[in-house]
Amino acid sequence: MDEEDGELRNPFPSPPSHYTKYTSHNLALLALYNQRLPDHPNPVQHQILSDQTDVPEWPLTQLEKPRIDWILEEPDAYYDVFGERWFVKDKIPSLAELGGNQLYPEDPSVDRRPALLSILRSLLVTYSSLTSSVLVPPPTMSANEPPEWQGHVEWITVLGQNLMAAANDLRPVQARGNLELMMRRQLDLRREETKTLHAKCDTLEAKLKELRASAQLVSNFSSARENAATTMTDASRIPSLENVTELQQEDVQKWAEEVG
Repeated sequence: MDEEDGELRNPFPSPPSHYTKYTSHNLALLALYNQRLPDHPNPVQHQILSDQTDVPEWPLTQLEKPRIDWILEEPDAYYDVFGERWFVKDKIPSLAELGGNQLYPEDPSVDRRPALLSILRSLLVTYSSLTSSVLVPPPTMSANEPPEWQGHVEWITVLGQNLMAAANDLRPVQARGNLELMMRRQLDLRREETKTLHAKCDTLEAKLKELRASAQLVSNFSSARENAATTMTDASRIPSLENVTELQQEDVQKWAEEVG
């Protein structure tokens, strides 16, 4: 029995000894047994499977899968794995359930702060009494009563257990608080990063506007130079007033000779 318990508690246990019973033949017999069972008033395995061969002596119902619904129907549903008991609904047992002397309210909806403050004061007073009792001379060999400091140590142990149990009960609240704080930090960090990106984008946009304005100014200056050069070229092609006057006089004389 000790070897079986030790094997169950082994982190890497060997397969259970009854794993050899799960053969194809036995599973087929189990299916046939369940199929014929409603038609037989006397549920005797060998009578129901009298026409079959190699019917085992042990009941075939051992090969049935565990009924999970039966487990869940229990108020404190649990299952055993490797010799350890696990509850279906994860629950932190209270100090009273573990066999300790619980000095604060078990109901989590009740404010525990007054009880915890009383425990803390009692702890300080007991510690002070312990330091005083240590200075008392040791009892004689014939004394049957336990020393005074022993009672103080036991009471300090009880008080310490209550403080530790109350702190463990607050672990879920602490976990939620830490998660909320972590998410807020991540949110603030992302907001700062987004703000930095927006500032960088604004700076780049301002620089692009300056570059566009400079390019437009250079383009306008180049267009003005081209227009000025074209105007000077056209002015050089216009005939002078003296030439126009000489041409008009020659035309008038030629016209007068033709008429005369």
